Amino acid sequence: MPTIEVMPETLASQVAAGEVIERPASVIKELIENAIDAGARKIEVEIQRGGIAMLRVRDDGCGMSPQDAARSLERHATSKLRTSDDLNSIATLGFRGEALPSIASVSRFTMMSREVGSVEGTEIRVNGGKIGEPRASGCSVGTSIEVRDLFYNVPARKKFLKAESTEAAHIEHQIRLHALCTPGIGWLLRKDGRVALDLPATSDRRVRIEAMSGGESGKALIEVPRHEYRGMVIEGAMLPVAFARRGRKHQYVFLNGRPVEDHTISRAIREAFKGGLQEGLQPAAWLWIMMDPALVDVNVHPAKREVRFAEPAQVRIAILDAIEKALRPKEVAASVTSVEQCPPLQLGVVEGSQEVAPDESSPTVDRSAWRHEEQRELEVVPEEISKTPEFRIVGALSKRYALLEGDEGLVLLEPQAARERIFYERLIDEQGEIESQGLLVPVLLELDVRDVDLLMRFREHFDQAGFTLESFGGQTVTISAAPSFLNENDVKRSLIDLVDLVIDRDGSSRVKKLAYEGFASKVSYVLARQEGWNESSLTVLLGDLFKCDLPYCDPAGRPTLVQISFQELDRKFGKS
Repeated sequence: MPTIEVMPETLASQVAAGEVIERPASVIKELIENAIDAGARKIEVEIQRGGIAMLRVRDDGCGMSPQDAARSLERHATSKLRTSDDLNSIATLGFRGEALPSIASVSRFTMMSREVGSVEGTEIRVNGGKIGEPRASGCSVGTSIEVRDLFYNVPARKKFLKAESTEAAHIEHQIRLHALCTPGIGWLLRKDGRVALDLPATSDRRVRIEAMSGGESGKALIEVPRHEYRGMVIEGAMLPVAFARRGRKHQYVFLNGRPVEDHTISRAIREAFKGGLQEGLQPAAWLWIMMDPALVDVNVHPAKREVRFAEPAQVRIAILDAIEKALRPKEVAASVTSVEQCPPLQLGVVEGSQEVAPDESSPTVDRSAWRHEEQRELEVVPEEISKTPEFRIVGALSKRYALLEGDEGLVLLEPQAARERIFYERLIDEQGEIESQGLLVPVLLELDVRDVDLLMRFREHFDQAGFTLESFGGQTVTISAAPSFLNENDVKRSLIDLVDLVIDRDGSSRVKKLAYEGFASKVSYVLARQEGWNESSLTVLLGDLFKCDLPYCDPAGRPTLVQISFQELDRKFGKS
């Protein structure tokens, strides 16, 4: 067995970097958090080639003396902790003293800093962990850190980086997250020489939210007024249920000035809507929570993304009370918009319907397998599939299934699955090309920058699905055409749902591998749930269903119709 030896300082820093520095966005996060802690009122970020070639963060904070600048590059050097007792009341974003030496160990690193009152600043260069001699610099008050050739000396880690556009999208997301958290700070982002984000400082959080969430969302904001509960203070804003989306990436929670992710908080936000959300959807929210730092542990995760509460039940109650109060009609009158302007809490589909996403983990089922499946599930297949069987519509079961009477007994129809089959076959007709209809007025869609990146990189799949998309800059995408059979009012909602479903089920790294049939199944799943059904629409629905090649199953192979024969019913009633 090899002998045990202490790692060299550079190697130890590179190991530490593996915990803290995952990608260029991780570097940006650490640097802008240091800038915020330094009291900056303006933070400028510049990146080249997704931050892989170069990234620079400048701030106008307090700056550092020559001695502090040199000491900041030593491991575990920090101005924010003095004793172990300080760990119980952390009030700053950075505190471990790992970030700068870790970053400098895997890049070509330059730091310039000048403290208030000094006539000159200090410049220090580090090449792969090898620290050069400090020298005088004529820089302005504050700190500027430039990082070039990230992971140049750790090729094993560099190969895991994504496309430059993807890395740039992650950086912009990180900046937007901290910009939301700190409306009192002005932010500027340049990507490859172009200004991508310019946010002036403001004293009103709602102004910052509106500037970053888009015009339509901004007009619908519901204020969450200041709410105090057992020493906690909660305030912020949220959007009506009509803006709910899959996943939690549109929920922004800031605890004592720190962006955090926590399941207790997310569950409480959803619970506050009291069942008014469709299964799988999450409301959009921006919440600022202030509490005693001693009651929360922010040192759980190396990247400080997660927290642990001493009393999670009390946090849940405080959030529930704050949001429920905001959603009450008498309270909404004092919100950002009036009660009449805010859509009421209502489901996006017929009440009682169940939403079950296709199981994309299973292998693709070919047509012969589907035909076998339909025979097994339905037991009896009509001799001539193209002819619509004679059914008498009996009624509806809990608005989830349609009850039909056929020649052989009772038939249950799952209308959403039927609509999914109909849309799917329309999508794959004509070798995957479907009829697309231009919109009189292009629709503007505000998305997360990472979603925009996904749309643009895999635009050909959306083109085949009938959507014509163009980047409008920043977080905005224009939709100039959509499938001809899609209601124009549903274009935006359909595309948002489709983006969410692709990300949640496959992840952006797998989207490129999707065959068009698989993509079409996702499109059909989304479109099928854009509207509900009623008994009067069943005749048309059945007619469309039996024009399909495979009317007895949805694209995932699950049945659209299930028959319970008279013989089986007789057995159940003891008549056989």
